Amino acid sequence: MSNEVAKLIAETRTSFGKGAARKSRAAGRTPAVIYGHGSEPRHITLPAHEVALVLRHKNALIDLTIEGKAETVLVKSATKDVVTMVIEHIDLVTIVKGEKVHVEVPVHVVGESLSGTTIDLEHKTVKLLAEATNIPEYVEVVFNKEGAGFHVLAKDIILPAGVSLDVPEDELMATVIETGAGAAEDNAAPAAAAAEPAAE
Repeated sequence: MSNEVAKLIAETRTSFGKGAARKSRAAGRTPAVIYGHGSEPRHITLPAHEVALVLRHKNALIDLTIEGKAETVLVKSATKDVVTMVIEHIDLVTIVKGEKVHVEVPVHVVGESLSGTTIDLEHKTVKLLAEATNIPEYVEVVFNKEGAGFHVLAKDIILPAGVSLDVPEDELMATVIETGAGAAEDNAAPAAAAAEPAAE
């Protein structure tokens, strides 16, 4: 579970626009907005280095201290400069203890398929509904030397207690398919038979 919670001190942001955002980043602060629970969006800045560390984890939780008051937020998205890779902005959502949130987590393949086949992962992530303090780092699709045609559906994923799917149960997650070599051999056999001259 991704239960580790970073502790950061936020500063309220009163200047807006691209110029103000650039000044914040130049000062080592990352602009952010907090959303949630019917309240107006709140604009803050966070220490850029610590934010970069936090964002190494998907669906990261942060314990914020804002003007002496503490609250927990969930990282929903981050904008990064494609050239410099500097984090330009992040969106946060206020978390109320015990509430469930919609998240997307990576799908990891465990095991392997039969020789001559490969596993085709249809979705690299899956949407879940989970308590903010109980979000899995990832989920697993398990294979045990199955052959071509074997498939794993969303309902086959083993989920931690309190976590449920946020996609249809029959959503295809992964399939075992023949590799190019195996498929080529199968196609070559009937082709060779057809090429043989008919018996006199």
